[in-house]
Amino acid sequence: MNGTAIENFVCVIFNISFMNCTWHVGRTATEDTQYFLYWRPSKKENITECQNYIKDDYGRHTGCRFQNVIIENKYACFLVNGSRSGQNIQSYEKKIMLYEIEKLTPPLNVSVNCTEASHRCSIWWQPPRTSHKKKRDCFKYEIFIENEADAEKNTKTASKTEAIIESNSYLYESFTSGKRYSVKIRATDAGLCLLSSNWGEWSTPVEFGSQLKSTSPYTLLVIPGLAAGLTLLLCMTVRAYLKKTYAAIPQPRDPFHEFSPIDFQTDYMNLLKNQETEEIIDVEEVMECK
Repeated sequence: MNGTAIENFVCVIFNISFMNCTWHVGRTATEDTQYFLYWRPSKKENITECQNYIKDDYGRHTGCRFQNVIIENKYACFLVNGSRSGQNIQSYEKKIMLYEIEKLTPPLNVSVNCTEASHRCSIWWQPPRTSHKKKRDCFKYEIFIENEADAEKNTKTASKTEAIIESNSYLYESFTSGKRYSVKIRATDAGLCLLSSNWGEWSTPVEFGSQLKSTSPYTLLVIPGLAAGLTLLLCMTVRAYLKKTYAAIPQPRDPFHEFSPIDFQTDYMNLLKNQETEEIIDVEEVMECK
């Protein structure tokens, strides 16, 4: 029946050797319709069925996941057929050149070196990884540099720089000390090799420069005031502690002070009186015990 064949068949190769193929069910397909995908990477290879289907809410096959896909300069053939209540449905066939559907991985090892005096930054990177192309001149790149957002000025970006280049380096000549920037890069075919003409994945943004945060006048007044108050409180606490500790320690006599004979005589008489009192108390205590 018309309208039972799949629609919008799309395949994408990513992360070097993984491939996903997806499709939509036919316009007149019912819930019991089921699809099956077969493919042959080249004429020299056998036809195989999908081993890892993607399913919708009704359990119908709407895609397939592949691993260890090898990209060659040859057409791969795809066939999707199926059945509905025991009856065959319209089949779908398509030939695809695999390198044309590859989504390139991000460029590798992006690094930045800036010189404040010349207001320039040198940016380097390495080509993306692929399974079939290794030459540096196979790629061209899009580089995207932006000055990061400034929350105090309520701006998302202060400036943007975009450029298409065919080398593995770029000289950024609008660097301003005290600002923070980020750069990301992606790759595509330079027209010299059999690569996809679509742009690949962006590299992880790399930040460079420094963002100087301004301080409000209120903060400049409050911070020194708090510091002075804490210092005064600490001094008063230490002083009170030392005063209390000093009073509790008995003061030694001055070894250089010479006592007069009168002082010795007074001390000796007081000692005799104390001894006599102690002897009287002892006698009285003994008598009371008897």
